[in-house]
Amino acid sequence: MVGTEYTRLVVLRGNSASGKSSVAAGIRDRFGRGLALVGQDNLRRIVLRERDRPGAANIGLIDLTARYALDAGYHVVLEGILYADHYGGMLDRLRADHRGPTHGYYLHVPFTETLARHATKPIANDFGEEALRDWYRERDLLPGGVETVIGADSSLAETVDRIMVETGLLGLPTLE
Repeated sequence: MVGTEYTRLVVLRGNSASGKSSVAAGIRDRFGRGLALVGQDNLRRIVLRERDRPGAANIGLIDLTARYALDAGYHVVLEGILYADHYGGMLDRLRADHRGPTHGYYLHVPFTETLARHATKPIANDFGEEALRDWYRERDLLPGGVETVIGADSSLAETVDRIMVETGLLGLPTLE
């Protein structure tokens, strides 16, 4: 078992440029201290400099990082593309082992919108439409209905507000 009955685990998934990192940062900014942000891109691309493939080392590192933060009493927002076929087993085990409430969200943005959003990012010149098309998976939901789908029509502020309320993070005390 991991975490406590008090800790919250929030999993944000979706395609590239769907808004996951912005939503996660918004939740963290709203909550304050005591909320760990576990980002797939940071652990996979920066820490390990690893390609996204089944059975890759980052899957275990993401799991260990989230578990460590939960056991230390932090709420955790875990965000990334986190393809269902690569990360689903790890996410299922983490969800099953977490003692507190776990909430899953899938940010669904049509491919044309991901292209427009990607163009505004600082990394826009690092990869283009062909790579985005290769990575894009239409509604790559985890089995069992464990995720709430949030569409592109929900603004960043609306999405952050919704998740803060639905997860119970709104109003919880922060660490000082």
